[in-house]
Amino acid sequence: MLLAMALLGPMSMAQSKAKQIDALISKYVEYGKFNGSVLVSHKGKVIYKKGFGMANMEWDIPNKPNTKHRLGSITKQFTAMLILQLAADGQLDLQAPISTYLSDYPKTSGDKITTHHLLAHTSGIPNYTSFPGFFEDESRNPSTPNDFIKKFADKDLDFEPGERFSYSNSGYFLLGVIIEKLSGKSYEEMLHDKIFTPLNMKDSGYDHHADILKNRATGYEKNGNAHVNSRYLDMSIPYAAGSLYSTVEDLYLWDQALYANQLLPKKYMEMYFKPYIPAFGNMHYAYGWSVGKMPIGQSTDSIYTIGHGGGINGFNTNISRAPSDKSLVVLLNNTGGAPLNPMTRAIRAIIYGKEYKLPGQSVATEVLAVINDQGIDAGIAHYNTIKDSESYDLNENEMNGIGYQLMQDDQVEAAAKVFELNVSAFPKSSNVYDSYGEALMNLGKKDLAIKNYKKSIELNPNNMAGIEALKKMGADVSEYEKEVVVPDAVLESYVGQYQLMPNFIISITKTENQLIAQATGQPTFEIFPRSNHEFYLKAVNAQLVFNSDDSDKVISVTLFQNGQEITGKRIVE
Repeated sequence: MLLAMALLGPMSMAQSKAKQIDALISKYVEYGKFNGSVLVSHKGKVIYKKGFGMANMEWDIPNKPNTKHRLGSITKQFTAMLILQLAADGQLDLQAPISTYLSDYPKTSGDKITTHHLLAHTSGIPNYTSFPGFFEDESRNPSTPNDFIKKFADKDLDFEPGERFSYSNSGYFLLGVIIEKLSGKSYEEMLHDKIFTPLNMKDSGYDHHADILKNRATGYEKNGNAHVNSRYLDMSIPYAAGSLYSTVEDLYLWDQALYANQLLPKKYMEMYFKPYIPAFGNMHYAYGWSVGKMPIGQSTDSIYTIGHGGGINGFNTNISRAPSDKSLVVLLNNTGGAPLNPMTRAIRAIIYGKEYKLPGQSVATEVLAVINDQGIDAGIAHYNTIKDSESYDLNENEMNGIGYQLMQDDQVEAAAKVFELNVSAFPKSSNVYDSYGEALMNLGKKDLAIKNYKKSIELNPNNMAGIEALKKMGADVSEYEKEVVVPDAVLESYVGQYQLMPNFIISITKTENQLIAQATGQPTFEIFPRSNHEFYLKAVNAQLVFNSDDSDKVISVTLFQNGQEITGKRIVE
């Protein structure tokens, strides 16, 4: 009897967690924020898997754990794995120029970009999905890989290779071409030969529109409170940057295999997951993965995760692995734009018995529905009624999203008013001013557009797109492009340690005339002056402002990042 009771405890705990996860996801579904497939594992064992909503709305076919979803940029971790397999076999040197393997690639950039730069998003190659008119003019047209790289190969680099992080689908597209050149096989064949077949991932592959594919989900987009079929995308265009489909069950097989050095020797597995450069917030980029500490629910606790998100017409996806306890959260959504990161954090809170927040109804979704039905003035009135309600969630990105949806529908005046609401709600975010500036520029309100772009750049001096927009409007950008020289004695006065949180310290050191910053558990990075006391990072969107007392003694530093502001006292000079 004692043995039976001992066994019953862990089982009941797992059942309780599964019920909580089910209730959480069901609430997201109720509010129209999720429609897809979920799998959660802990200590290597699946504790929950289920489908929600419809894989095909026309035929009322439900999502299930074996439903095939397009992965978007989760594809990149598979591309990176193939590259490292070639490196492990001695066919490729990660530090050699890519012109070594792509003889037709322009040597002006090909001789200084390495495969490592492509893997870590530090190549400086412009991101082709951000090109003006890309989705309207290019995304529907089939192309061969060799032909498509001509779209970006001759363009100027955004920065010198290795200088900073900038997410580029172009880089991963090139990695696919390198795989084909060195292997003599297609990218798709290599995926099956080297990954899918060895791991028995029978429900994963390269998504071809023409194929009859059993259990494939249809992609949809939100339109107010309704859905429409997503825009067609020829899958030769995302290629090695985002062309794959899979299921939550297959991605569990993938996750488990990554613990066993089954696909790569240990040395290369360590390279695969190594954090190379700051990327998003507290996360760093490895090879096809974002790595770093992820908050657990509403608590101050965090856990080190290896993960990646994906977004492609009609789908958004997320995979989050925690090696410390072999836990896994996979969310595959086929209605585009689901809040998968908050969902993942809440699921992790359930796993670890921490506090988490249930979702509220989306302010943005409701406001867009009112705008489409009754006009922008009614939408703004409804926004003001619900924005502070505990029953609703006001999300900066969701509001920005409906602004751009209105722009696409040629409702630019309405879009500008939505962006203006977002500026009022999130005044410390560079992105909201940038979006508002774009709408104002399209409306021909040049002076106001310039004002907002300048505010965006003030918050994020590394907003190169904003600077280019100002140039197009004929604005003087010399203050953003001039070299600021800070006296050596002033730089020296900032050297020391600053405590922003109990376990988070920023150390400032100096090498010749360059200040170097290092946060707890993170690599060093250079910081550049905007003025004598204001500095910014080129690697990520963050700024540091040094604060002095009445006697000009430096007493603290303020970190501005992701719309947040944290001040830390100086603890060591």
